Amino acid sequence: MGKGDETRLAVLDQAVGLARRVGLSGLTIGSLAEQTQLSKSGLFAHFRSKEALQLSVLEHARTAFETAVVRPAVRAPRGEARARELFDLWLWWDAMPGGCPFIAAATEFDDQPGVVRDRLVRDQRDLFDMITTVFRTGITEGQFRPDADPDQFAQDFYGVILACHHTIRLLGDEQAERRARRAFEALLTEARVVTT
Repeated sequence: MGKGDETRLAVLDQAVGLARRVGLSGLTIGSLAEQTQLSKSGLFAHFRSKEALQLSVLEHARTAFETAVVRPAVRAPRGEARARELFDLWLWWDAMPGGCPFIAAATEFDDQPGVVRDRLVRDQRDLFDMITTVFRTGITEGQFRPDADPDQFAQDFYGVILACHHTIRLLGDEQAERRARRAFEALLTEARVVTT
């Protein structure tokens, strides 16, 4: 990897951290230049526009999420253990300073047509597909009911993550994570194969 690539990755690491705090809309080449102590012209050479910067940040954040959350989760045994690992790691990801950049970006861009929103929609669908796949492997392993709806589980799973994010970050509720874990346990209980 060349020095230019290393610089770009280091800048993107800082840009994701900044986007966690100020959102993608608040992220500009100027604010990033100030954060990284690099010149605006140097950053402009890397990104060319605010939109290109936003797309690069989303791509970099996705790679970081896959590395920190998805890959370790899929190393867990298939079924409930994998679903639990995914949930635990996702809570850890959201607990980082500023929270989950995807949740913040989805709130910012949910009704703003354009390429940034299109990218978010694609990434969000991929996240839901991943949760659904994890749940389906639990059905295949005989741990979850064969009549359970994987899409419903994915939506409920993500709903618990969103509720936890909101109650911690906006409301400052110290019990949010405990409640999220209880809600997730209820999802698993509902999904499990009943043994007699």
